[in-house]
Amino acid sequence: MPGYYYIVADKSGKEKRGKVEANNKDSAKEILKKDGYMILSLEEQSQSFDMNFSMSRKMKPRDLSVFCRQFVSILEAGVPMKEALAMLEEQTENKTLKKSIGTTLTNIEKGNTLADAMRGESHVFPPMLINMVEAGESSGNLEMAFSRMAEQFEKEAKLKATIRKATIYPIVLVCACIGVIAVMLLYVIPIFIDMFKEIDMEMPAFTMFVMGVSEWAGTHIYIIVAIVAAIFAGYQAYYRTEKGRKKIDKIKMKMPLFGQLVVKSNCSRFARTASTLLAAGVPMIDCLDIVSRIVTNVHYSIAIKEAREDVMKGIPLSEPLRNAGIFPPMVYHMTGIGEETGNIESMLNKLADYYDEEVEITTQTILAAMEPLIIVFMAVVVGSLVIASILPIAAMYEGLDNI
Repeated sequence: MPGYYYIVADKSGKEKRGKVEANNKDSAKEILKKDGYMILSLEEQSQSFDMNFSMSRKMKPRDLSVFCRQFVSILEAGVPMKEALAMLEEQTENKTLKKSIGTTLTNIEKGNTLADAMRGESHVFPPMLINMVEAGESSGNLEMAFSRMAEQFEKEAKLKATIRKATIYPIVLVCACIGVIAVMLLYVIPIFIDMFKEIDMEMPAFTMFVMGVSEWAGTHIYIIVAIVAAIFAGYQAYYRTEKGRKKIDKIKMKMPLFGQLVVKSNCSRFARTASTLLAAGVPMIDCLDIVSRIVTNVHYSIAIKEAREDVMKGIPLSEPLRNAGIFPPMVYHMTGIGEETGNIESMLNKLADYYDEEVEITTQTILAAMEPLIIVFMAVVVGSLVIASILPIAAMYEGLDNI
């Protein structure tokens, strides 16, 4: 069922934003009008936008964590909410967040709740934070809601840093290897080519091959750069399509070593986010809707959305997770135990801790495996280029000895 993002005004004139699910736009309008709202804007949520929802965020988890921690500290000091937001707006360094805090404060002064005011800045404040704030306002424990979100964002930042560590380091080594090869082919080998041209002697076949590659690379450098840029741009464009993202994300899940990192990191995000939301009193249906937009792999997003539909029918969450075929057995087993004992939040939290540790271990395994492989590859390639340069010199000296 498609979703529609709306901006409406209630009977008192207060502006509200959100999402409604309906079969078509007319049905969405009827639902909103039946609730007594005046529709200001209604736009269909595209599939591609939904899949990239969590990736479109401008804010880093670390910035949101600092915002939540500071807000809690100010509120616990007895400062009223409006003054707390004014203080945060003044001291926040991130310009995007600073502007959104100011807009949120303005909306509160117009009579909106904090959650509704933040919902108007949903391009900065993620749905998870907004729902937690709404639950905190309803229960009268806003400080606890922000404290939980601060912890959530801190662990999310740590998880991202761990994953980045596993990917950036090999990329840096590969780039260094490519740089060394480029310098050898474009600058070092041509020096030997000019020197050898002055010597009337037969070159070894391997040296001739390397010289040929060097000359071709030197005369076609712009074509090589253009091809690499086109491949990168094509990959990005293909990944933005629904079909492309599904195919590439599937490949990522099957890759040696890196596939395990993708699976474990998505399971960690699922468990951590669901645990935080459920502990704050957010209904399971809304919780799964938010979690489906937090995970980074589209197949996990689709599986959680399908699980949400089953839960709405009264089916326990552990069953659709098992049937999805992409969650490790521990995920649906511990979820099932949590459902049976009535303590699913605690079980999901333990599950998240377990997979956070697994992500750390997998990252170390990847780094331990990749570093020697790349170094050996670099040594073989650079060594081959050096040998190609030395062979004619050795042949020349051998010829002199025979004279």
